Parts: sequence; C-alpha cells; structure tokens
Amino acid sequence: MGLGGDWNNSAPGSAEHLQAEAAVEAALEAGITVFDHADIYTRGKAEAVFGDLLKRRPDFRQRMILQSKCGIRFADASGPQRFDFSPEWIRTSVENSLKRLNTDYLDILLLHRPDPLMEPEPVAELFQALQEEGKVLHFGVSNMQQHQMRFLRSHMVSPLVVNQLELSLTALDWINHQVDFNTGRGADTTFPSGTLEFCRQQGIQLQAWGCLSQGRLTGRDVSQEVESVQNTAQLVERLAEQHNTSREAIVLAWLQRHPAGIQPVIGTTNPERIAACAQSSEVTMSREEWYQLFVTARGEPLP
Repeated sequence: MGLGGDWNNSAPGSAEHLQAEAAVEAALEAGITVFDHADIYTRGKAEAVFGDLLKRRPDFRQRMILQSKCGIRFADASGPQRFDFSPEWIRTSVENSLKRLNTDYLDILLLHRPDPLMEPEPVAELFQALQEEGKVLHFGVSNMQQHQMRFLRSHMVSPLVVNQLELSLTALDWINHQVDFNTGRGADTTFPSGTLEFCRQQGIQLQAWGCLSQGRLTGRDVSQEVESVQNTAQLVERLAEQHNTSREAIVLAWLQRHPAGIQPVIGTTNPERIAACAQSSEVTMSREEWYQLFVTARGEPLP
C-alpha cells in the first residue's frame, strides 16, 4: 500500500521505483515471501511499480506468493465510492492487476470489502473460470465475518484460503468480544462473534492488516494518545529490551503468539523496519507477557 507515491494520477518516478526495489529485496532477504496488493493502492501505482520490478527481475516471481484484492471502486461519473462484486468488475480488476504486476497469475485474489449487493452464484462461477484459466490459483476475502464467508463458500467449488482483518494491540475487538462474553459488555464490540473460530475450523488463514498500529507502539510520538496506548508503547519498549529485539518484533510476536497462526501484514516499505519486523520469529513470548500486553492495551482489568 505504501508503494507508488501519492494517491493521485501522477506517474511514479525513479524514487518510487527504487523504493519498491529496496523494500522487496529487504523482505526477501528477511524471509518474507507473501506480498499483499490491492488494485486501488495508490490508484494502481503500487502494483505498477512492483510489476516494473518483476519485469526487471523476473527471478523474483518464483520466490514469492503474490496476492491482490479487488471490489472497491472510487467515486466517478457513474456514482460514489462503492463496492462491486459483479463478475464483470472482478474480471476487469484481475486483468488489470495482472497487467500492472507483469505476471500471468495471482497466487491469491481477495474480495476487499463486503458488497451488500453480492450474488454468490455468479461470483463463484467467475472464481472457477479464473482458476481454470490459470489466472488465479486461490481465493479469499478481506474484512468479512463468518456468515458472509459461509454464504459465499456454499456456492464455491474451491475453498476460501484467507481472511484479512484488522487485528492488533490497538484494535482489540477480536479478543474483547471473547473475554467480555456473558459480562454485560459483550455487545459493545464491533467484531462479530465466531469469526476467528470459523476461520480456524475451516482452515482459512487469518491475515492481520494494521498490525503495527501505524507506528504508535514502535517509536511514533504518542504523547497525545489515550493512556492505554502510551502505557502499551512503554511496555513494548521494555519487553524489546528484555528480549534483545526490536519493538516491531514484540508487537508482531504478540499477534503470532495467538493459536490461530495469524500472519501479520506489515505495511512498511522501510528496509530497516522490514528487517526489524522479521525478528518476531525469534521471539518466544510467554503467556504472562502476552496477557500483560493485552490487559495494558485494553486499558482495564479482565472480568
């Protein structure tokens, strides 16, 4: 999402191409092989600069899992910003992404945000066609709850393999809805009950967007943030010192400690920060440390 420059129609320059190259090389060197795109990121320029790199370095393609998302349409002469899961739009989006990315296929295609007008049968038929054509190998969703996934999956031949959700120390509804159940507070959460459990039962890989909390726990000034964020940032720093690792590694190790096997989607394009994130695989976080971070970020004791 951070590649390609600004969210306008200006063409990427040499700086944007160099940024993409440095980020991809740093990720591959650190053992990170999944690259997450969306057709809307910087209005297509994120895919375009990435595709230019693959054109120059075709050997990179075989070393990565490439996924992209579609279904969000910007406001235009036809209407406001909207979601579109029509087969025509999905196919057009896939063809355009393949062209921008300079690749013959996507490993995974995700539907970006739920479309209330979705008809599951034609979507499933298109998915099967794209798979048979070799243009998309696997399918997933983003920001969907279990009932939406179940509805779509019931018409599909192949399974859904991914659900990408906002999961982090500063977006805790996914845990709070569990621990606050039967306390009178469970209804306060915006996270639908059973979504994580459904994904785990069905073998749907959970991916976490926003997992680094926009740097608020890893060095960004939080003096104007709420007390729980300030306290969590301090605790992350202390744990990083204790584990002799980066603050990014602590934040991601907390997420990866969850038994759901969550994959963090790191948004940074900074090579040093990418390397810092990769250190999370070396951190063994205890149950006590995990709960210490959770309760601190939550801002109140458990029931």
